[in-house]
Amino acid sequence: MNQPQAQPARSGRLKLVLIMLVFLAPIVAAGILTLTGWQPTGKGNGQPILPQRSFEGVRVDVGGKPWAWRDIEPRLTLVVLPGPGCAAECLKTLGLVRNARIVLNRNADRLRLLYIGAAPASTDAQAVMSDYALGIEPANTFAPFRPSTPDTVAVVLVESNATALAWYPAGFDPNGLRKDLQKVIR
Repeated sequence: MNQPQAQPARSGRLKLVLIMLVFLAPIVAAGILTLTGWQPTGKGNGQPILPQRSFEGVRVDVGGKPWAWRDIEPRLTLVVLPGPGCAAECLKTLGLVRNARIVLNRNADRLRLLYIGAAPASTDAQAVMSDYALGIEPANTFAPFRPSTPDTVAVVLVESNATALAWYPAGFDPNGLRKDLQKVIR
């Protein structure tokens, strides 16, 4: 009579071991990945700025006053750097960058647009440039990020603590920038 009960006990133990393995397997896999040095990568469209740098000490004059990298409330800054001779293509990109900010809806106030350089001179520029703060940077710290190709724009995304997050070189996809902004600003 005892023999029929041995079979259910054995299958119960087997089920218990299988359940333990289901919960233990991810922990073991995570440990192996950590020991091998694997790090997950994001699928951002911008290029990471390595080594990370802070722009807190960089002076940018906007309307005669220094730009406050650390604002009263946490807000990111999108630093827009035009190449030489900002004309039609440059203005088109500036408009798309502005639209990427507008698409943030209620979070649009959490992103500031800072244009560093000579303002575009065309008549169409005033409508686009109304959302940008125009700045001058005497130390030329952003020179490595500024494009050298005429009629282009590069963008640097700066965190609210003045740390540079990503760089979007000339020819970047404004739609990719919009997607990245929607991930970062919530």
